[in-house]
Amino acid sequence: MADPTLRTDLGRVLVTGGSGFVGANLVTTLLERGLAVRSFDRVPSPLPAHPQLQTVVGDITDAADVAGAVEGVDTIIHTAAIIDLMGGASVTEEYRKRSFDVNVEGTKNLVRAGQAGGVRRFVYTASNSVVMGGQDIRNGDENLPYTSRFNDLYTETKVVAEQFVLEQNGTAGMLTCSIRPSGIWGRGDQTMFRKVFENVLAGHVKVLVGNKNIKLDNSYVHNLIHGFILAAEHLVPGGTAPGQAYFINDGEPLNMFEFARPVVAACGRTLPRFRVSGKLVHKAMMGWQWLHFKYGIREPLVEPLAVERLYLNNYFSIDKARRDLGYRPLFNTEQAMDECLPYYTELFRSMESQNAEAVTAASRA
Repeated sequence: MADPTLRTDLGRVLVTGGSGFVGANLVTTLLERGLAVRSFDRVPSPLPAHPQLQTVVGDITDAADVAGAVEGVDTIIHTAAIIDLMGGASVTEEYRKRSFDVNVEGTKNLVRAGQAGGVRRFVYTASNSVVMGGQDIRNGDENLPYTSRFNDLYTETKVVAEQFVLEQNGTAGMLTCSIRPSGIWGRGDQTMFRKVFENVLAGHVKVLVGNKNIKLDNSYVHNLIHGFILAAEHLVPGGTAPGQAYFINDGEPLNMFEFARPVVAACGRTLPRFRVSGKLVHKAMMGWQWLHFKYGIREPLVEPLAVERLYLNNYFSIDKARRDLGYRPLFNTEQAMDECLPYYTELFRSMESQNAEAVTAASRA
């Protein structure tokens, strides 16, 4: 039986996607803990020079680049991914190939290079969407089967890649596990609230989608990082993490609009109160997505996957992570919001200013 008290040091850590939102925060935390870190990404690291930090610029789809990046590494935490939130039968081959090249083949490159290079531990970043598939899920756990219903490339590629990573557990002495976060937020976020702000600034938020009692999970970035590190430390022979997947989130499911409301209010805007049927909006966005890929019209205002998160409950228990890893969220939602609200208000002001400049430039043209 696996022993949750068995833990190990991480040694030298490779963080893929180390220049991104999650990756850069993870690198910073590892450095603060005194670890030697190598950041691997397609672009240079935005972080200041540090005696324990090495940055490598390369392409995860290039086997030679990956082999060089993993050399001398003990632990890999893989956060790099393309977040393509559309999909379906009408998706173009170019759109499909881009996602699979990075999210699946890039992950396979990393695993194989790690096995060949003597890496001991591999932590993969998946998503809670790998089990969703349009279901209403309340306190779901890791026993839920993978979805086989794919309306977005992100979920499809995460399912394929996670299955591969977990199947490779123990091969060539490398132990693997997977972390399934929910919507990731915090300082550096350029996805979750940027999309909200784009729609607010464009005047698209006339109504809210779905019932106000519908809830979803969120993963504050530093809670997620805490989960990554705990999982890596438990990747030890006889330990609890090898071959396992874990939901890591804030443990506080909330309605998405009620979660966003104080952020939008701090930016000087308000969200409406009137709500419309999520099913109807989902059908409309599915049709819009089909037309986008078939006839090249603009992308839908909201991806169908995002709509599902607004009108279907999708929140997951962290009991397995508590039991196996000793995971407890370091911050509750209120604490985390206090810490990162200045970042979000500054992001909104920057986007607002850019929009105003674009309108001025267009009027002069």
